[in-house]
Amino acid sequence: MNTYIQYKKATNHIAKPFAYLDLDLLDDNISQILSHSLNKQVRIASKSIRSVPVLKRIMEKSERFQGVMCFTASEAIFLSENGFDDLLIGYPISNKDYISSIAHEIKKGKQITLMVDCFKHIKIIEDAVRDENIIIPVCIDVDMSLVYPNFRFGVYRSPLRSIHEIHQLIYTIQQSKQLKLDGLMGYEAQIAGVGDQVKGKLLKNSVVQMLKKQSIQQIKELRSEIIESIKEYDLSFRFVNGGGTGSLASTCKEEVITEVTVGSGFFSPLLFDAYKDFQYKPAAGFALDIVRKPAENIYTCSGGGYVASGATGKDKLPAPYLPENANLHSLEGAGEVQTPILYKGNENLDIGDPVFFRHSKSGELCERFNSLYCISNGEVVDEYATYRGEGKCFL
Repeated sequence: MNTYIQYKKATNHIAKPFAYLDLDLLDDNISQILSHSLNKQVRIASKSIRSVPVLKRIMEKSERFQGVMCFTASEAIFLSENGFDDLLIGYPISNKDYISSIAHEIKKGKQITLMVDCFKHIKIIEDAVRDENIIIPVCIDVDMSLVYPNFRFGVYRSPLRSIHEIHQLIYTIQQSKQLKLDGLMGYEAQIAGVGDQVKGKLLKNSVVQMLKKQSIQQIKELRSEIIESIKEYDLSFRFVNGGGTGSLASTCKEEVITEVTVGSGFFSPLLFDAYKDFQYKPAAGFALDIVRKPAENIYTCSGGGYVASGATGKDKLPAPYLPENANLHSLEGAGEVQTPILYKGNENLDIGDPVFFRHSKSGELCERFNSLYCISNGEVVDEYATYRGEGKCFL
């Protein structure tokens, strides 16, 4: 991996702040993901990337990168218009105009699948395309949380938990003249998105590891039971989707899984340093310039308040990456227009020098910058536009 001096030298001509992508580390992460996914097809989670050139670069690396999981209808249309196909919209759509636009892309021959988890979703889609001669593929999203009385280990997504509920939805889809059943999805967020080797959290890590072990077994049994139970309907799914960056090791071992979704592992943001079973390379980040030196060992940078979404906490803050041993000030954090850092390392920092940061989550980095400066072999070799750089804002 590149040092502070190498990154500084490579990007010395670029006005700060800027975002960067280390193509060598990205390629290393791609290789690791292919290895960890045990020959399963890999669907790319676009919300973690948010850059057409990066998505295309990943796709070109292997035929096993098959399709994209989009996060909105308008994004799916945008990607379809940019040549992508086999698009699974990972979240339900309630806007009928968006559904009509999706139908227009499907009429062109594109494979776009909508997500459903209740009867209302089915009705909305049917009403949107009732007057059109078209069949809309849909995927059923099943809740994979580990649920006990008064305790839930997982996220609030789909309401579908029981085989009976799933069968009712399948039957309704089969009776529809506008829909066809295309796939089954279950996102094990409590495994894929929860770190189990967080520094200074020994007891919590032990509890999380125990709960993950229980979840893995429960999820395997539930998915197998669902697939076995649908045989009475004389149908099969085009795909059975599961997993995320943090659960490849377990999800890919399930025989019924045909594809796994991966997003964050390509960039490997801060939150993914806290996993026991894998370690990807920090491929993406951003640089701020030092504009003040208010006290000894304190360097104030311009900008930096790129806080990640989710439950609030220090783990959602970006953090200095290079030079090594730089840290946020505990009382100020990352600020809207300035970010002080504490640094007692060996680099002789001065006003105008860069500090390289890593974002806490993957995709939100690209919502802050118009492009990613691409570094390879210690040099800037390209500049990739982000969605924002193409004038797009999907959420």
